[in-house]
Amino acid sequence: MANLTQIELQNLRHLINMDETAYQKLNTYASQAVDPQIKQIFTKSAQDAFNTKQKLMSFLNN
Repeated sequence: MANLTQIELQNLRHLINMDETAYQKLNTYASQAVDPQIKQIFTKSAQDAFNTKQKLMSFLNN
């Protein structure tokens, strides 16, 4: 993969931070949810945000 420009790197870091924030919030919402279906939705969404963050971070490791 080609080297990232400074702007691309900055945008990538911003996206990673957004996914980390979403992951943390969704986990909090899941822990507070009473309804099992709502809890499952928040848990799944948190996992999706975590997976996206991991994929984005892989660009930094190349």
